[in-house]
Amino acid sequence: MSSSTQDLRPFKQAVRQRLLPWFGRVRRPLPWRKNRTPYRVWVAEIMLQQTRADQATPYYQRFLKAFPSLRSLAEAPLDRVLKQWEGLGYYSRARRMHETARFLVAERNGRFPRTYDGLLALPGIGAYTAAAVASLAMNIPAAVVDGNVIRVLSRLMAYTGDARAADGKRRIATWATALMPENRPGDYNEALMELGATVCLPRKPLCPTCPLRAVCRAHKKGNPLRYPRPPRRRVVPHKVVGAAVTVRSDGRLLIARRRDEAMLGGLWEFPGGTLKDEETMRHCIRRELKEELGIEIVVGEPIITVQHAYSHFTIELHAHWARIRKGRPRVIECSDFAWVTREELGDYAFSRADIHIIEALARISTPGGAVPPPRTRLP
Repeated sequence: MSSSTQDLRPFKQAVRQRLLPWFGRVRRPLPWRKNRTPYRVWVAEIMLQQTRADQATPYYQRFLKAFPSLRSLAEAPLDRVLKQWEGLGYYSRARRMHETARFLVAERNGRFPRTYDGLLALPGIGAYTAAAVASLAMNIPAAVVDGNVIRVLSRLMAYTGDARAADGKRRIATWATALMPENRPGDYNEALMELGATVCLPRKPLCPTCPLRAVCRAHKKGNPLRYPRPPRRRVVPHKVVGAAVTVRSDGRLLIARRRDEAMLGGLWEFPGGTLKDEETMRHCIRRELKEELGIEIVVGEPIITVQHAYSHFTIELHAHWARIRKGRPRVIECSDFAWVTREELGDYAFSRADIHIIEALARISTPGGAVPPPRTRLP
């Protein structure tokens, strides 16, 4: 299908006369739509890349309260940044945000570039984020292409190609740019994303309420669910993992900090690792603690089994009580370790899977608040 100006004229007219007025009436009062600055837009868009607006709102408000300015983010220790991000997932984004903030303060006096290309050149900022900051905070005509925009434009044009392949992405980006009113790039980008988030839904699109239904080719064909073409289903790897809640004689618990370059880098965890073939869970946990911290442990009773999904795999995490049999912890396959009370666990940033362990520990009631030692005898 051609994408000439003549072909797109009805769509451009519908954007100006229907989509933008619709957005003006129904736009949700989201916190990042107030007091817009490049910094506030940047934080919001990084959070919204993999999180729905309703879920991101409390995290955004908490994050901005802790770091109200770019400089305050740059000057904060990474552990504090990760703690404020805790629960959102995709922690590498928080680390990159921190790095970018420090770069901007050190190299640009705490100021964002005022062009799309300048934003795109910053470390940790891709095409989506650069376009969002440019259009929403600076009124620069740059089209945002996210999952919602891909779905809306695929249906609008009845695009039969793979919208997530390189050629498909270029086609969608071309349409998104061509339909943009030059004087209202931010409103246009938000309107398309709002339409995808609230009306042009993945499984149950609300076509009767859509402001673009009169020109939507998928609606005219009567089969909007065919667009965009669904991705090929892939087998999601599954891992079985063991973790040790190691108790010292004074009741303190051993936690370790993951290396920055590792997955979930910079976060704290109850140390452990992946179960190997023909290995028992207790042997797995003993081996992992030896490799990671150089200690020999006795593995005790199970505490909780956690099922958790990451972006590219799922895990089944088995947490067990443990105590040290021989040696003292040292940094080997981690970046740090600490002995903490149960109350102090809240001061550290953990992944969602480890938070489930912490919540299980909070439900365990023992005299004086002490942690029960493992009951397994020495082998």
